[in-house]
Amino acid sequence: MNFLTIGHRGVMGVEPENTLRSFVAAQEAGLDVIELDLHLSKDGDLVVMHDPDVDRTTDGTGAIADQTLAELRALDAGGGERIPTFDEVLDAVRAPLQAEIKDVRAARALAEVINERNLADRVEVASFHDEAVAEIARLVPGIRTALVSSLPHSRPGSSGGTPIGTDVVDRAVKAGASTVCLNIRRVTLEIVEHARKADLRIIGWVVNTQDHLRLVRALGLDGATTDYPEIKRTGRFTA
Repeated sequence: MNFLTIGHRGVMGVEPENTLRSFVAAQEAGLDVIELDLHLSKDGDLVVMHDPDVDRTTDGTGAIADQTLAELRALDAGGGERIPTFDEVLDAVRAPLQAEIKDVRAARALAEVINERNLADRVEVASFHDEAVAEIARLVPGIRTALVSSLPHSRPGSSGGTPIGTDVVDRAVKAGASTVCLNIRRVTLEIVEHARKADLRIIGWVVNTQDHLRLVRALGLDGATTDYPEIKRTGRFTA
């Protein structure tokens, strides 16, 4: 299997995250997959943004779920970019996508788009939420799914460098996921071996330094999610 480089929210290290400009730049840089985040607007549109509110990445304030698509589109998402809809991203780039469901409610809306546009071969669906992974797998038979994990043993509020627990592998298998996406700062050889026994693909995130890239290679992971397009080039030569 080829080593995958996944553009984190496009190439958020050099362009405004989760914008069409960022996604086009990721495609032009030759990244294998583009990762993005999905929420539902107040009127039920799938919009691309990481946070549940618009405060950090736009000139507006408030929760995405409390604003209509028109209200969200009026905001500046960085450098004059607008908050894109998922449909707009699908039309703007040809690259495979990893769509992360930030809001469990978005699973059904995403499933409708995937089924209507026949996207099961192009889109992998990821989430921190086991129930969202299981739901999308139920609604879109054959869809590739990924369980994302960062916190040790998935305990809310945990911090520091404590390793992720191997329970994430069991959770992924139960939810029907084929991939686990793991915080590279907390991955251990034990969890890699456990995932391999379960026949899961393993992606490390966020890989922005040569040290992180060497760790990914040393652990034998299948790919890396990165903020910077240079990882695509240097990844070819890092042993």
